[in-house]
Amino acid sequence: MPDARLLVVEDDIDQRRLVCPLLRGEGYAVAEAGSVDAALEELARSPVDLVVSDWKLPGRDGIELLAEVRARYPETAFIVVTAYGTISSAVKAVRQGADDYLTKPFEKQALLLAVERTLTARGLRRETQRLSEELLDRDRLVDLVGRSASMQAVFRRVEKLAGTAATVLVSGESGTGKELAARALHALSRRRAGPFVAVNCAAIPENLLEAEFFGAEKGAFTGAERTRLGRFEAANEGTLFLDEIGELPLHLQPKLLRAIQEGNVTRVGGNAEIRTDVRIVAATNRELSAEVSAGRFREDLFYRLNVVSVEMPPLRERREDIPLLVSHFVGRAERRHGVRVAAFPQALVRRLVDYAWPGNVRELANVVERLVLLSEEGHVREDDLPGPVSARPGTDGGFKLPPGGLSWELHEKECLRQALELAGGNRSRAARLLDMPYKAFLYRLEKFGLVPAAAERSLEE
Repeated sequence: MPDARLLVVEDDIDQRRLVCPLLRGEGYAVAEAGSVDAALEELARSPVDLVVSDWKLPGRDGIELLAEVRARYPETAFIVVTAYGTISSAVKAVRQGADDYLTKPFEKQALLLAVERTLTARGLRRETQRLSEELLDRDRLVDLVGRSASMQAVFRRVEKLAGTAATVLVSGESGTGKELAARALHALSRRRAGPFVAVNCAAIPENLLEAEFFGAEKGAFTGAERTRLGRFEAANEGTLFLDEIGELPLHLQPKLLRAIQEGNVTRVGGNAEIRTDVRIVAATNRELSAEVSAGRFREDLFYRLNVVSVEMPPLRERREDIPLLVSHFVGRAERRHGVRVAAFPQALVRRLVDYAWPGNVRELANVVERLVLLSEEGHVREDDLPGPVSARPGTDGGFKLPPGGLSWELHEKECLRQALELAGGNRSRAARLLDMPYKAFLYRLEKFGLVPAAAERSLEE
């Protein structure tokens, strides 16, 4: 790679006068530095492909330079040069991220071979990364990742809907990537040059929601010291994402319905109607049809939002995507924190695949980031897994029959009740928690009187 740019870090001027002309004679562009600080200044001016650094330098040593290079310029290759008899130092450097090492005194051919070998390996890594990214692109839609049949179905649905102006309802458990689906719908649409505005309906105090949606005129209420634009106006000519729409108070739902249907909003404390051009994408982890039956959500708003839907599958139902997601999140964590880690051991990946992931993709992303941050010398450890993930499932399923036996019907009823509680009232999710077909789950709810039979029949219809 004769076009490569090298930085030689050596405090011995005579040694630099031997090494640098030799490398230049081979066609390399070579910069020089006599200390760690000087080397970092040179790198800041112009990054290089390879650093060749002596171990012993005045002030800070080569291992400190290696740490700085790995943190700031992770793509830069690094060769450490040590004195004869200090092989342990070279091994330590390699463990901390050096690509190769040389021992002094070294011959011309040994230096050139080490440089060529390291640059070639660097080129291969970059090519492998490029090919991996190309492969990943086939399994990714914007920031959604997955090659499972369920995720490919999501990709097809999102791509089909992105080119339309239809209102979309994205449903699924918490942490499944509903906002990512909404962002993909926006990014692939004709509105992608416009704003993407997200509102979490569960995170805003109820008394402020109307002003948050529609804006407020100056003096409309205590604290309104200036006119404030609402999210509908902010999202004009773009996409408005209404997250956790099932949490929206009942009294505000008619106003939201009118704004969606007519495209006009009126600020709190104002009279003028303001025209907006907004594409609505809503998301919920609740079963909105059940909320309608229970009188907690307006039927007309439900049908207006549910023109077309996208169902995000829980992670436990697409376990084959977990290795791909792990690779995706490792790369993200490395870029975010300026570190590099070796490939996750297969045993660790298997542990991640076997876990149930109640927090879905969001929980997996957090666990992977934790493992990357706690890695030692670039290696992740199973010991750093959080407690729930590290616990190995018992061969007996974790349930022990009491010595005195139990009432099966009471036990079954309690399991159903707890599943509903864990699922926040979402019966589809509760059925999945019990690994039970949905209709069978509904039958058992009716059997034990946990849900009115009429409500169940209306759902099935």
